Amino acid sequence: MNISVVIPLLNEQESLTELHDWIAKVMAANHFSYEIIFIDDGSTDASWDTIKQLSEQYDHVKGIRFLRNFGKSQALHAGFEKAKGDVIITMDADLQDNPNEIPELYQMITADNFDLVSGWKKKRYDSVISKNLPSKLFNWAARKTSGVKLNDFNCGLKAYKHEVVKNIDVHGEMHRYIPVLSKNAGFSNIGEKVVQHQARKYGETKFGIDRFIHGFLDLITIWFLSRFGRRPMHLFGALGFIMFAIGFSFALYLGIDKLYFNPFGRLITERPQFYIALSTMIIGSQFFVAGFLGEIILRNRQDKKRYLIKDKLNIK
Repeated sequence: MNISVVIPLLNEQESLTELHDWIAKVMAANHFSYEIIFIDDGSTDASWDTIKQLSEQYDHVKGIRFLRNFGKSQALHAGFEKAKGDVIITMDADLQDNPNEIPELYQMITADNFDLVSGWKKKRYDSVISKNLPSKLFNWAARKTSGVKLNDFNCGLKAYKHEVVKNIDVHGEMHRYIPVLSKNAGFSNIGEKVVQHQARKYGETKFGIDRFIHGFLDLITIWFLSRFGRRPMHLFGALGFIMFAIGFSFALYLGIDKLYFNPFGRLITERPQFYIALSTMIIGSQFFVAGFLGEIILRNRQDKKRYLIKDKLNIK
């Protein structure tokens, strides 16, 4: 199979049939074999009914329905798990991503040998204040922190090699950082393509300004995990050792000063410097223990399901 199109969605019933027909037209024109996997992330409208109708009409339509809303990252994870195509395309269900971009994205993966190609919505139809400016700031911070030189981390239109999606773990709200997760996994040949962005035709956006706050917090998380996620002792152990050494050295100085230079002065316990040294040693010891606990947790971690699937269509 050439292409798997993975589409997470939440309450997008009005656009699904039009989106399917548009994708099918592009695939037929380019003679691609394909599947479309819709992941209903707990919709409360008739989205699942529409997906069910499409799956009954077309064998290439497959559906996954979550028991409740678990988030876009979990939806993508479920879609990636079931995708069978040589190239996996992700796109949003709101018709703001243009399916006509699919053939060129496919060629960039297969002919140009990119591991991942991310769309860049250079010209946007979103609100300048609520989306464009925060998005530019967010993308700048993501580039500086991750080292991945992309202009638009948030674009839902991306293309991947099959082995990329099978070897990355998308969880929490890390869908914004799939290129970073891919790079950390060893898939560093990452490209970018300017794609056409379209104004929303139906409904309202499901994302507010708070997603950028969450995005920055996730950025800090992924920076930490990429550097110390597999070796927490390197961070906490080093901090603990440094702080303990500083506190111990200060306490040793106070002891020597009391014994040899000021034997009849104040008791050590009457000097505030003593409590500073003691606190520093205690905090250092706690950092050191945190590093040990982190290593133990990593070695005993068992993966758990992060979402519950209610129904499946055309998926074994």
